[in-house]
Amino acid sequence: MDSNKFQVIRTIFSSLRSRNYRLYFTGQGISLLGTWMQNIALSWLVYRLTGSVFLLGLIGFTTQIPTFVLSPFAGVWIDRYDRLKIMILAQTFFMIQASVMALLVLFHLIAVWHILVLSLVFGIISAFDAPARQSLVIDLIDKPEDLSNAIALNSAIFNGARLIGPAIAGFIIALVGEGICFLLNALSFIAVITALMKIHISNKQAVSQQNDFWKSFREGFQYTFQSVPIRTLIFTVAILSLFGFPFIVLLPAYAKEILLGGSDTLGFLMSSLGAGALIGSMYMASRRSVIGLEKLIALNITLFGVSVLLASFSSVLYLSLFILFFCGLSMILSLSAMNTVIQTIAEDNKRGRVMSFYAMALMGAQPIGNLLAGGIASGLGIPHTFLIFGSITFFSGIWFSVARKSLGK
Repeated sequence: MDSNKFQVIRTIFSSLRSRNYRLYFTGQGISLLGTWMQNIALSWLVYRLTGSVFLLGLIGFTTQIPTFVLSPFAGVWIDRYDRLKIMILAQTFFMIQASVMALLVLFHLIAVWHILVLSLVFGIISAFDAPARQSLVIDLIDKPEDLSNAIALNSAIFNGARLIGPAIAGFIIALVGEGICFLLNALSFIAVITALMKIHISNKQAVSQQNDFWKSFREGFQYTFQSVPIRTLIFTVAILSLFGFPFIVLLPAYAKEILLGGSDTLGFLMSSLGAGALIGSMYMASRRSVIGLEKLIALNITLFGVSVLLASFSSVLYLSLFILFFCGLSMILSLSAMNTVIQTIAEDNKRGRVMSFYAMALMGAQPIGNLLAGGIASGLGIPHTFLIFGSITFFSGIWFSVARKSLGK
């Protein structure tokens, strides 16, 4: 029994045998704690300053709409140039953005227009960072069979930070305000930048500099959308981003208006979401094969929709925490499985462009959903918004159950 447990643990952390990935994992883990603290602080700051659920949606829109517009073009650059250097530059600019935000809040100079502009800057950086980060992972591992494990561990550190960061942020905000959260986030980027600068990659990346920019763009577009499995998965991610994930942007208002709580309540909600997502990530890391992932995706999209739908009926904190745990679990299982399948299918010299369209679907459709969620919530209320979005997500899971047959082609 002990040997079986040891084997499971070795399987879960198998990609950490690679020095480069180990460095990346450590740096990202520290940085993501700061990122989640900033996310909570930003949403609470906006709602404290304005009391507007529409502005919560608008900030979500400005944060992520650049990814929708720019990431397909960024993908061409990522396939043509050094992904590692692009990531280092992106993390540096993230640190500058967080520092400016921290100074404005700490010196009580912050205004809504500052938040909108800095959120837009964050989105522009993300348009290059997200596809670079997604496509860099395969260059960091020594054994190709560790790819799915590395992707799952990426999700694990992301959601481990989501579990811890919001809870810390909630208490810091209650004690000293939002500014310290922004400052700690700025400092956390030192860890990931240092780790990335210590990484040494042999010439694994297949660089496609022989084509002009627009020819490379067309080639990546045709490759991505002529592949039935990749097209189906990216379309599914877009549906989830448009109607599934936007409930998160309304959680500050949900915590205050529906659960009658404060910033600590928001921290608990986000931590519960993160706990479920972390469990899902660890399960994905323990898997040794991609076989059966399409069934896992279909099941968890459906469960995700049901969970958001049930949250619309809850006005009790403990029940909401229970429901959000399953939101996080099903959300990360479906996302991590889709990411794994796409990266397994994609050719090396086109991976940057494929993952840029994945980032466009994941992060680019969400701002439209955030804006839509904010608009509906300001008119119909938060519970009805959850009900509508949860129902659409549920039926998208039913649709994928039929469409998933294409993944075997």
